[in-house]
Amino acid sequence: MDEDVDVFERLSSPVKPEELKAREQALNERIHAQQQKAQQRLAELIDSNSTLPVTLSSINVVGARRTRKDFLARIFNPLLSANHDRPYTLAEALREVAYSANQLHKFDIFHQPMSLYIDKPDPTLASSTPTDLVVNLSVREKSRLLLKTGTDLGNTEGSAYGNLLWRNVFGGAESLNVNASTGTRTRSAYSVGFETPILSNPDLRWELGGFSSATQKTWASHEEVLKGGETKIRWATKGGDKHEIGYSGTWRQVTGLSATASPTVRSDAGDSVKSSISHTWTSDGRDNALLPSRGVLLKTFSELAGWGPLKGDVAFWKSEVETQAAVPIPFPGVKGKTGITFTTGFRAGMLYPMALGGKTQAEPSHINDRFLLGGPTDVRGFRISGLGPRDGQDSVGGDVYAAGSANLLFPLPRVSPDSPLRLQAFVNGGRLLALDAPAKEGKLDGEAVQKSASSTVAELANGLPSMSAGVGLVYAHPVARFELNFSLPLVIRQGEEGRKGLQFGVGINFL
Repeated sequence: MDEDVDVFERLSSPVKPEELKAREQALNERIHAQQQKAQQRLAELIDSNSTLPVTLSSINVVGARRTRKDFLARIFNPLLSANHDRPYTLAEALREVAYSANQLHKFDIFHQPMSLYIDKPDPTLASSTPTDLVVNLSVREKSRLLLKTGTDLGNTEGSAYGNLLWRNVFGGAESLNVNASTGTRTRSAYSVGFETPILSNPDLRWELGGFSSATQKTWASHEEVLKGGETKIRWATKGGDKHEIGYSGTWRQVTGLSATASPTVRSDAGDSVKSSISHTWTSDGRDNALLPSRGVLLKTFSELAGWGPLKGDVAFWKSEVETQAAVPIPFPGVKGKTGITFTTGFRAGMLYPMALGGKTQAEPSHINDRFLLGGPTDVRGFRISGLGPRDGQDSVGGDVYAAGSANLLFPLPRVSPDSPLRLQAFVNGGRLLALDAPAKEGKLDGEAVQKSASSTVAELANGLPSMSAGVGLVYAHPVARFELNFSLPLVIRQGEEGRKGLQFGVGINFL
């Protein structure tokens, strides 16, 4: 009787939090151990039967209520044994199904994880065979509408933005993206873009969009207004390289000139129309785009405007190349990761004036087509657009440039080498030049442009580039990279604007 009373007392007495936590931990450990054993048994079972011949009789996607059946069929029907030229082994079938499930994940219309179940078909069906397997993929669709608002701060500008994303518009992983923002420098910016995969391929997409913006270009005493539309086709190769081909038609206006605007800015004031095609190629082997510790990036961009049937008011060929390499640095006495990385970057570009369709002579480049150089995201230690040609107080841009950097990044004391926070020491530099081809009545002779382009490229190597060095803090947020640097200009050419002291930068593409 006393034992029964003791049991009831223990059941009715409150459980201490420490004891409850210990029980929960023990229960979770038992469940985790059971799951591991089950996974191990499943792996052993699959491994022992990996060469077993099987046929895939059907693949069912469960839970895709708002996704079209013909869209899913293009992904999974080629896997069915009826559409396959040879029998599967069990290992091959699982590998092909897992690959197609990963392709489905790339569309970003389903939550993770997606559950995969394999079963035998109903044996009473006349069409079933002993080797048949049925694959069921259980998915949960993401919300169709996503609304985001927020604020951004960086690159000397603060802004507020709103974004509306409509997923899976017609049930084939299409998306409609609407953006609106306003800031201290960009007075207004609006864009809308519709994107759809082609033939249910997540690595082949088509996009159609429109945009409008008004931005204060304080370094050149004017405001630029843009309105236009564009269309793009993007695809990725099996090796991971990415390509993008696009067409853009843009009405540009150089307006809102300040009272002190230079003659160069005033001569380009007014309206112009750019009609261009472009191609971008990217090969990115870095382990982290914002804070790489190893790998190489290669990127090229080419644009052709106003040539032949493209029409418009401006004609040119514009080309840029960008490279970046990162290598981990070992440290004596430290095993494994040290968190010390040496990175180098290089960018170069040329704008080559051409004759508009039907004309024989080219026109000088416009201020809103030229390259700009300098600032916290490219050549640190200089003001935004602080390098290159100037007219009075205005930075008017250039036609040829080259810039490079070398950075040594290392972790803070007593901070994990995997931390996204780093100290950095850097040296960077660059040059931005204008073509010096003589213009006659506002026109350029083709032969003179060619000679000027060659001599300007050669001039890049004449003497030291504009340079700076410094130290700072780097933080790689999942969305963007933040840098706070103390910079000291070492070489400054006449008219260029260096920036000694602290400089803050935010972006996704740093030199």
